[in-house]
Amino acid sequence: MSPPGGSGRPKLKALRPAEPARDIPTAVKDPGLVAKRRRQIVDATVQLFINKGFHKTTTREMAQAAGFSIGTLYEYVTSKEDVLYLVCQAIHEEMEQRLRQRIRHAGSGAQALAGAIEAYFTVCDQMSDHILLIYQETKSLPAESMRFVLAHEERITQIFAELLGKGVEDFSLRPLDRDETLLMAHNIAVLGHMWTFRRWSLGHRFTLEQYIARQSELILGQLR
Repeated sequence: MSPPGGSGRPKLKALRPAEPARDIPTAVKDPGLVAKRRRQIVDATVQLFINKGFHKTTTREMAQAAGFSIGTLYEYVTSKEDVLYLVCQAIHEEMEQRLRQRIRHAGSGAQALAGAIEAYFTVCDQMSDHILLIYQETKSLPAESMRFVLAHEERITQIFAELLGKGVEDFSLRPLDRDETLLMAHNIAVLGHMWTFRRWSLGHRFTLEQYIARQSELILGQLR
């Protein structure tokens, strides 16, 4: 099955720096310029990776898409794998920021969790090509870069764990032990990705809104 086309997908936005992040060596001393140029590289490269795949995309194509020479490209990164890491990091940062914005002024823990599920599943739909890219291509990352990418996956999952804890504390959710909280947080994260991977089948029976409503009912039904 071919992944959905990327032409209508949202462009990654410039985001605040987020931890955890791996330090990538650069020949340029100005941190602001490094951040700006790396953002240009990410924005230019993400669609190349989605359309052609990491291995079939050449450094010449990456540099050309960013408006750089190959020499200039290597002033800001040391390898093609560095660019893949920066792309994965930018995708995770955008997903995390959108999710946190949605729950910033939420009410009870249960209400916040319901809002977070809706926001997260919606982002997963909007960024489905990006999620597929992470799953398909991160195997090409060196171990150190992979460690940081997985750590950011954990950060997103931790948001759901925090909301579950809040719901237990304010009695809008039933008591959960540590293991239940961990497993439920991971379940929610995976269910968002499931819409990306199984939409070719689920899309015949559910709209995105119906999928969110049914999954929210199932999740919250176990927690009340």
